[in-house]
Amino acid sequence: MEDGGFHSTEEGVPQGGPLSPLLGNVMLNELDKELERRGHRFVRYADDCMIFCKSRKSAERTMKNIIPYITGKLFLKVNLEKTTVVHISKVKYLGYGFYRYKGKCRLRVHRKSVAKMQKKLRELTCRGNRWSNEERKRRLETYISGWINYFKLADMRKLMQETDEWLRHRIRTVIWKQWKKVRTRYRMLRRLHEEEWKLHEMANCRKGPWRAAIMLNTVITKERLVRAGYISMLDQYRKVCENLRTA
Repeated sequence: MEDGGFHSTEEGVPQGGPLSPLLGNVMLNELDKELERRGHRFVRYADDCMIFCKSRKSAERTMKNIIPYITGKLFLKVNLEKTTVVHISKVKYLGYGFYRYKGKCRLRVHRKSVAKMQKKLRELTCRGNRWSNEERKRRLETYISGWINYFKLADMRKLMQETDEWLRHRIRTVIWKQWKKVRTRYRMLRRLHEEEWKLHEMANCRKGPWRAAIMLNTVITKERLVRAGYISMLDQYRKVCENLRTA
């Protein structure tokens, strides 16, 4: 489809169609067999493939020998810009990164995936989207649950803890923004059983929403946010990890 109109294609299949990944696996199954025949250790998901070598020289030799097979035998194009020789610690694969710990290779969330996740959370907690609190809770739970289930194999306890604190601050900022008038702040803070002397100070605060939300840490705690229906990333991660261990 180009410029709003349909055009017939002479070759290939529609991107995103169910036939595309099936035919891709049929073609690349031959690549799997060839790599096994050559004794390489590798992993492939769809058309994204990594081949593991013990040295840079060995990796460069392998890349030089395998590209002609893909182009000459399978008649497939290789994206030479994305095909490179790098150390495993610099690889981004399906959103994951890798690192060595006590002689073993372990998984973590790649920094680009973290940045993408934080951008999405900013959108979901934007003060100007005019969602109801219930709608925001629902969208946050849907996104966070899906994201953590995808990256559940990564070591990210510290990341979840830090992101949780940042996310709760954004939620408190949204809540403070909703309490526009001083009398609304008085009413809501009394409902949260804030002390009278501190209530007066907080209700009359003239700081911006982000700075004012710092004061809400003592009254809108993590426990209160969870009881109100806001999902905790760290708690969800622990739950998923527990299910993995018992599975």
